[in-house]
Amino acid sequence: MNDPIHHRVRTAVSAAFDKKAIDLDVLAVSELTSIADYFLLCSATSERQAQAIADSVVDKLRQDDRVKPLLVEGATPGRWILLDYGDFIFHIFTEDCRRFYGLERLWGDAPNVTAEFSEEETPANVRRKKTS
Repeated sequence: MNDPIHHRVRTAVSAAFDKKAIDLDVLAVSELTSIADYFLLCSATSERQAQAIADSVVDKLRQDDRVKPLLVEGATPGRWILLDYGDFIFHIFTEDCRRFYGLERLWGDAPNVTAEFSEEETPANVRRKKTS
């Protein structure tokens, strides 16, 4: 894949998985909004893990692709961290915060293209069972 945007998204997904991100989704939003081509969403079990995921994504993209985020929001307290790379926006949530804001519902018309960017074998490998 020679597309630099796809390469950066794949790098970000890999970095998130390196820090045990759960419920990772990549939504193709380019047909729905002009603010980005992709929204990446993942969950963390704690604020500390959310920060570790964000740090991993920022570090790996800086090292591998020589890019820095245009904007970082929410690093403190870390319940919802937003990394804006222009072409894509990575949302890192604690599990309760993600349920509360429900971005998947808000962007429900966006195709879920996670499989294109994940080296994981099946969605079961990246999903944790939901408990009510």
